[in-house]
Amino acid sequence: MHIGVPKEIKVHEYRVGLTPASVRELCAHGHTVLVQTGAGAAIGLSDVDYQQAGATLLPDAASVFAQAEMIVKVKEPQASELAWLRPGQILYTYLHLAPDATLTAALIETGAICIAYETITGPGHTLPLLAPMSAVAGRMAVQVGAHQLEQSQGGRGVLLGGVPGVPAAHVTVLGAGTVGAHAVQIAVGMGARVTVLNRGVDKLRALDALYGNRVQTLLATAQNIEQTVLEADLVIGSALVAGAAAPKLVSRALVSRMQAGAVLVDVAIDQGGCFETSHHTTHAEPTYVVDGVVHYCVANMPGNVPRTSTFALNNATLPHALALAGKGWRQALQDDAHLSQGLNVALGRVTHPAVAQALGLPCVAFDQLPG
Repeated sequence: MHIGVPKEIKVHEYRVGLTPASVRELCAHGHTVLVQTGAGAAIGLSDVDYQQAGATLLPDAASVFAQAEMIVKVKEPQASELAWLRPGQILYTYLHLAPDATLTAALIETGAICIAYETITGPGHTLPLLAPMSAVAGRMAVQVGAHQLEQSQGGRGVLLGGVPGVPAAHVTVLGAGTVGAHAVQIAVGMGARVTVLNRGVDKLRALDALYGNRVQTLLATAQNIEQTVLEADLVIGSALVAGAAAPKLVSRALVSRMQAGAVLVDVAIDQGGCFETSHHTTHAEPTYVVDGVVHYCVANMPGNVPRTSTFALNNATLPHALALAGKGWRQALQDDAHLSQGLNVALGRVTHPAVAQALGLPCVAFDQLPG
């Protein structure tokens, strides 16, 4: 199969779909990998690195899209890229379609086979291709939140870990999944007072066993959410429903009652955000203020540490890329029920139930698609 890797063009996005090591693996299996010149340059992956791994370099994205049977990316296609997608071409990337009716409609129009990293499942209802970026985002959430708490950034002027004789900041983490667990780890390590809330108790038990009384664990009831958000200096939102829009856990009215200069970091913004006051921001302009509360809602947080993120992502995405390229998309999805959950849009139809429900569109099962 001819596999294409264009340079990412989303604002301040420097990750790349395949590393040279992944290219080498795909070439060893008999595939041809077409990489746009400079695709990995921003993170120290040179064109020479890709050539030595077996890639063929092409001068622009249009050439990559035109010659490739499968496109491997990191972020959803931008407007210019949508124009290059064609019927039957495989698009393998993060999509986050549930809150984005415009992108979904555009992908339906292309007729492409759109497989989303974030809805591919694993054993035990896990999301193994979302997990590495969730880990990065969870760790970054505390890091950026601590920075936004500084007075010069509009925050309360609170040091996250405090100092002897002065209390540490209070960090509230909504959700104890991959993002939340990694956020708790970093917040505890930085010396903050940490409260984590979750709808189920099992994940709270695991965090309690790990951190003991260094972390307060609470069931995510409306009362507990309200109380801890009002007390918090920093709130990290990490609630996730696979493939669907994120639940709104914090209302506009509750935000208006928070402490002036408190900070919200909405890691769920890719799926619409879990704060009612959230809207997408970029690394170029990452924050805005509502009712005196600083909001950080960057939709591609891991893109700000792109070298770490690219290698972590490739560890998870490469096995499925090999299956798709080696078997073709239909056979690969038939053979792997977990991979089949990644199919969001195909041949002009929505194929993922959560996406269809979120957008009010009909859903066609994978096995009912035309041959």
